[in-house]
Amino acid sequence: MNEPIALGTRRKIDGADRVYYYGYWIKAYSPPANTLEAKKRLIEGLTRRLFNHVEHGLNIPGRRLEEARAAYDAATEPQLKRVKGAMLAGALFNRATDIFTKLVELQAMGIEIQTDNELMRECGQCLQEALTLGKLVRHRSGDEGIDELWGEPFKAFTMPIDAFYESRYVKIAMTMRDIDRLTEAMIGVFTRLEMFGDKIEPILQDYADAAKIKCETLRTDPAIFDVWSRFVVAAEKVEEYLPELQPGAADVDLREASEGKALIEKGIDLISYVTRARVPMPKSTRDYIERCASFRQEAESRRQSCEG
Repeated sequence: MNEPIALGTRRKIDGADRVYYYGYWIKAYSPPANTLEAKKRLIEGLTRRLFNHVEHGLNIPGRRLEEARAAYDAATEPQLKRVKGAMLAGALFNRATDIFTKLVELQAMGIEIQTDNELMRECGQCLQEALTLGKLVRHRSGDEGIDELWGEPFKAFTMPIDAFYESRYVKIAMTMRDIDRLTEAMIGVFTRLEMFGDKIEPILQDYADAAKIKCETLRTDPAIFDVWSRFVVAAEKVEEYLPELQPGAADVDLREASEGKALIEKGIDLISYVTRARVPMPKSTRDYIERCASFRQEAESRRQSCEG
C-alpha cells in the first residue's frame, strides 16, 4: 500500500516547486525575508486585495478612524450598525497600514524599531479590532461573510512571513476542494439532461482546471498572463454554451433550459469568487450544491409527469 503523503511535503513536479495539502499539489513560492519592509508590502497587498473582494464602501481612510467609530457607536438599527461596523473595520485596517508604512520609513532612516514599540502595539490593536469586526463584513456578492480573507492582514502582522505563506497553501487547498465540489455538482446535474448533454462536461472541467491554476498562481508570477487569459476564456466558453432545444419545444422545456442556464451562470460566478479571493466560501458553496440537487429533482419530476 502507498504511504499517505504528509501535509507540507514539497516536491518538484514538471519543473515547478509544489507543496502538498489535503489532496492537492500547490505551486509553492519562496517567501521574502522576514523584515518590516517585506511585511509592509505584504500587508498593503493583502489590504488592497481585501477591499477588492468585499462589499463597496468599506475602504475608509485611516485618518477618519474616529469619525467611523463615532458613527458605529451611535448606530442603533441592526442593519445600519452592521454596515457601519464594517466601515469601521476598513478604517482600522487602513490606520494600521498607515502606521506600519511610517515605521518602515523610520527604519529606512536607520531608526531601530522594536516589536514592543508603542506604534507597533497600536498597529496590532487596530488589526485585532478590525479582525473582530470582520464578522460583519460581506463578500461583494452579498451572499455571505468572508472572514478567512478579512483575517489575513492581521495574520501577516503577527506571523513570520514564511509561516504566513505556509498557512496560505492550506487555504488554497480548501479553495481547490470547493472548486471541485461545485464543478462535480454542475456536472452531476447537467450531463443527465438531454438538452445540455455530455458536451458540457469537458467545458465545465476545463473551467475548474483553469480556476485551480489561477488560484495557486501569484499575480507577480510571469505565468500569470497565460493563466489569467486561460481562466477568462474558459469561463466564456461555459457562458456561451447553450442547451439544445427541438424546434417548437414545449414551455416546460423552455423554462427548464432558462433555469438551467441561470444555474450554470451562478456556479461560474461562485467559482470565480472563491478563485480570485483564494479562500473557501462554505455557505455559498453549500447553498449552491443544494440548489443543484433541487433543480435535478424538479427536472426528474417533470420528466416522470410527462411520461405518465
